[in-house]
Amino acid sequence: MKFLTGSVLAICLIFACMPSNEATSEPTNGFGPYEGQSVYLGDESYVDLFKKLDAAWAARDYETMKSLISDDGVFVFEDGTTVNNGSAFTEKVEAEYQASLSDDSPWGWVTDYAFAAYPKGSEDPRATNQAGQWVNAQFTGADATYIEWYQFVDGKLKTWYQSKGNFVFEK
Repeated sequence: MKFLTGSVLAICLIFACMPSNEATSEPTNGFGPYEGQSVYLGDESYVDLFKKLDAAWAARDYETMKSLISDDGVFVFEDGTTVNNGSAFTEKVEAEYQASLSDDSPWGWVTDYAFAAYPKGSEDPRATNQAGQWVNAQFTGADATYIEWYQFVDGKLKTWYQSKGNFVFEK
């Protein structure tokens, strides 16, 4: 009986230590808009790019902003304005800043959170959202809460969307 128990135990250990034929994959959470896409948590380096752009924006350092913005992107502000390059982006930011001065409105924000994520796995050639990684960030301003998505590709902002909630997020 001891031999049988020892043999069964040895066989169990051998099978437990053998590599699985099952492919291991990185953890995913969610799905993308294209067939076969899954969503994954991204890298801190993309959050760092976001932080650099956000700091330049807060300082109105337009030269740094332009150096981080692609000249062939799509950037959509919450009011529906769409621009396609760093110059047009910073012109819109400056116009908003000047409007806040003339309205005697506070200008600025607190960054509530930011994280990186990315979709991958689609073979669809239209799935351009798989390039680089996306950073999602939320901001609290004096007038509202803003949620933005930043797609960074090769160290530059390629796509950006901004939405505005007419409430102020309380911490």
